[in-house]
Amino acid sequence: MKHSLLGNSFFIVALCLLIIWIPIPLASNRIWAWSIFEFYIISLSIVHLAFCVVRKQPLFTQSWQKYALLPIGLLLLFTFLQWTGFVTGIDTVDGFQTFQQLIKTLCFGLFVYLLAVHCQSAKLLRWVCIAIIVSGCIQAFYGSVLNLLDLPKSPIFGISDGDRARGSFVYQNHFANFLALSISIAFGWLISELATTRSSQFDFRAFMLGVFETLISSKIILRLAIVIMIIGLILSRSRMGNAGFFTALITVALLALIIYRNPPKMLKPLVISIFILDLIIVGSIFGVEKVKQRIEDTSFAAETRDDVVRDSIPIIEQHWLTGNGAGSFYTVFPQYQTVPYSGFYDHAHNDYVQFAVEYGVVITASLGLWIIYCLWLACRTMYLRNNKLYKGIAFGCAMAIVHMMIHCTVDFNLQSPANTLLFLTILTLCWLVRYLPTERPSDLSSKLQ
Repeated sequence: MKHSLLGNSFFIVALCLLIIWIPIPLASNRIWAWSIFEFYIISLSIVHLAFCVVRKQPLFTQSWQKYALLPIGLLLLFTFLQWTGFVTGIDTVDGFQTFQQLIKTLCFGLFVYLLAVHCQSAKLLRWVCIAIIVSGCIQAFYGSVLNLLDLPKSPIFGISDGDRARGSFVYQNHFANFLALSISIAFGWLISELATTRSSQFDFRAFMLGVFETLISSKIILRLAIVIMIIGLILSRSRMGNAGFFTALITVALLALIIYRNPPKMLKPLVISIFILDLIIVGSIFGVEKVKQRIEDTSFAAETRDDVVRDSIPIIEQHWLTGNGAGSFYTVFPQYQTVPYSGFYDHAHNDYVQFAVEYGVVITASLGLWIIYCLWLACRTMYLRNNKLYKGIAFGCAMAIVHMMIHCTVDFNLQSPANTLLFLTILTLCWLVRYLPTERPSDLSSKLQ
């Protein structure tokens, strides 16, 4: 048992380091960068396999882990069939890109597998959340400092930031999406720290003390982390990144008030503080009005993203069942482009459309149902479980999923390895908080001995 705990800790620490690392080298969206990720995760998987053989442990410790991996396994199999062309009618127009996607999918699946198998306690779950928050804070701080210093290029990778923060990301909207997902987990964890006891009569003094404790007390680290990441989110000037985040916050907060059996008494004040302190006060300092102005100035006549979606529809109609091959949008789209655009599009700027073009409608719908089911698991956790940590993390996961579902309508966040890995981590957390056992005090004391 002791060896198993040490083994789990080793693998979770290794995965946490990967979560922090993967956005640093240009969001791992270059061949050399994602090759580092692939080598790392494959090596870690080999170590895990050797660990299972030596300790004579099964590959799966819980039945739910197989179901959590099933959609990725189906996607991996389908991509393999596209690449090999073994089945008539299932092939690809770009074998090289499909092979690259095949290896990426394999590594993403291995990451989810290792996380699901080794994250077997609340303590290890906290480590994963800490890694997500630390990674988000590093990106937000780095991107905000570069933007406020108004440097022509970043000192490490030489990327031109312009007037928008982007951290170590090449694309500012991917940066905004990464921060929004990280903030969601931080916010969910902060909710788990709120008191749930209620008095029969309203006590203004107790209420104000509760507000003060929530915003200024020992939870200050989490609260400051949220502020730092929201500053970075605002400085990204991402329209849907900001709009999607605050929409997800309101939506899931209202949902939580309905489905929580005993909602934290400070949940409403905390949500309000995000809008008053972060959006209005902090946002006014760091230029939230510029984001508002970009939204107001948005013109469908000037935007060409909708044209890309329009010209992608015939591709989906012609190959709706099997798609054109994973990673093939860059290759197939120019043949269907009706008129020249103001910019070059190697992605659809709509993940739903791009997945349908590359994998077909059936696979895309199956993956969508998997994500919705993960959202359902998060909601069930908020409703059924009594563990405050699990319920709080479930809130953050639900918020992140809602944001991603909104943001993917106008961007290609799932084409960035860093964003994909973080989103898969959050989807895995939905399963973990639903099925991890609640540790009794006796269990905790035995682990400390």
